[in-house]
Amino acid sequence: MKKRVLTSVVMVLVLALAFVVKMLVAGGEYLFDILILGLAMFACFEMSKLLKNMDKPNYKYLAIAFPIVLYINHLLGWLYDSEIGLGWTIIIDVCLVILTFAGAFLFGLASLKKLRKEIRIKKLENITPIKLAFNYALNTAVAFVYPALLLILLVSVNHFAELGSLLGDNITIQNAQMFSCAGLVLMFVIPAATDTFAFFMGSLIGGKKICPKISPNKTISGAVGGLLWCVLLSTCVYLILNAIPVMNVAFSNIGFRFWHVIILSFLGSILAQTGDIFESFLKRKAGVKDSGKVLPGHGGVLDRFDSHIFVAPLLLIALSIILLVI
Repeated sequence: MKKRVLTSVVMVLVLALAFVVKMLVAGGEYLFDILILGLAMFACFEMSKLLKNMDKPNYKYLAIAFPIVLYINHLLGWLYDSEIGLGWTIIIDVCLVILTFAGAFLFGLASLKKLRKEIRIKKLENITPIKLAFNYALNTAVAFVYPALLLILLVSVNHFAELGSLLGDNITIQNAQMFSCAGLVLMFVIPAATDTFAFFMGSLIGGKKICPKISPNKTISGAVGGLLWCVLLSTCVYLILNAIPVMNVAFSNIGFRFWHVIILSFLGSILAQTGDIFESFLKRKAGVKDSGKVLPGHGGVLDRFDSHIFVAPLLLIALSIILLVI
């Protein structure tokens, strides 16, 4: 428990420092980029290990490096936003997943001798070298999407001020920067509130399990409690931020209202719990308790940020819509 608390304190301090730098230092948003990119790369490393434990061979180093490719694409999207736009950036993300999958498959075809040796050593039955090459590429592509692509979407939330195609005439760069900060705050509040209060309410009330074979400790009472408390706390966070003059001006110009936060936190809490259950399912299939050991007391990056992975696309889509309807 002591390790868990200490790790949590360190993570909160690092996150707080990233927010301070983002708001007060020119170019400070790139520190947040580094944080998100680092999380994505660690998560891909852990996902590669989980897949390997499921007897799903993959290219570990390619999976780890792929978030960098996605980040560069988003970086180019901000620099040439007027020509590309966020929508095209995401479409290019998907194309990069497909192209890199194809490249990995071709690499496997060029290494058939090595694959034949692997088949012989591992005594793999009913599989050809070509099929094994395809399996390597396909399994690696899984890590390209979960968690790489979903997590990297957060960097565009971090750079709303550079996405001119999303900003109306009444929205200044400062408004967009404050809105970006608020969005990222909610990004961390929604999963944290859901996870914390789902645990407490489930422990307090107990009752029927949601999916006992996958995650035996999760109860319906905990899920509902986590959802309700998440909505309540997220709304309180919005009201606190709205009391800050510069945030109030940004929210007013953008049209960001408390009912937006209620809907966003409601859907986000559901997705956060879905992400948690999904990662538990992966660990069950892989036969491991934790995805890694990089965060003492918490396990791996996937263990700590599994909920964030599912919330990230919702956050980007919802906040982009709010900006676009102005």
